[in-house]
Amino acid sequence: MRRAAFFDLDRTLMAGSSGMHFARAAYRTGMVSRALLLRWGLEHVRFRLRGSTDQRTAEVLSQVKELLSGVPERDIERLAPDLLAGVLPRIYPPMLEEVRVHQDAGRATFIVSAAGNGLVEILARVLGMDGGIGTRYEVDAEGLLTGAIVEPFVYGQGKVEAMRAFAAQHEIDLGESWAYSDSASDLPMLRAVGRPVAVNPDAELARIAAGEGWQVMRFEKLGRRLAIAGATVFAAAVGGMGTMVARRRPSGRRVALHR
Repeated sequence: MRRAAFFDLDRTLMAGSSGMHFARAAYRTGMVSRALLLRWGLEHVRFRLRGSTDQRTAEVLSQVKELLSGVPERDIERLAPDLLAGVLPRIYPPMLEEVRVHQDAGRATFIVSAAGNGLVEILARVLGMDGGIGTRYEVDAEGLLTGAIVEPFVYGQGKVEAMRAFAAQHEIDLGESWAYSDSASDLPMLRAVGRPVAVNPDAELARIAAGEGWQVMRFEKLGRRLAIAGATVFAAAVGGMGTMVARRRPSGRRVALHR
């Protein structure tokens, strides 16, 4: 049996939410409206400040499932370069160093995230990790996403189900392994391993980690004012992107020929 280290992605391995970068990439293709992008931008700021909650996660998931329904899987795969361009600069250097420490000790390293499995696996490969466990979406015989999830949804208790299946397949002893997360929503994941680590924890996770004597890593320097300022700049940038897209949009005849 091998030992391993499992890393949550959003606000743990990277600053902020990978979902926001998916939204930006999808917006550039016309898949996401400006109104939805702005709504997710505000949600992103809340996430940076307070972490995730079950209710907000369920709301966003419902929107994503509706958005993806009927979209060719190929179109989602083509978002990968834009996604990586947004996510990679936001990987926390201390967390990347933590990954390397485990690798040098001979332990396997994996990302475990509610984000789409395609992004999680690609990011794990780019970072030199052993693999990724993400949420999978159902694809029909014509290659279109149905909007349904291939269970489990890799969030909360679903992360534990996915980790246990993955660990059994790869002969990993969870009792001798590590897990890293920022949020109390990941308590099932943290308690599924022998060595839980709280990373920039939200208030509830910080309280529980202190009470149970868990290791805590803190290096997030983003304050409330900076987060709000970032949201303002983001909103202005979205408006600017919309203007640029309108200016660059080709004539109807050229669009028809292109299609």
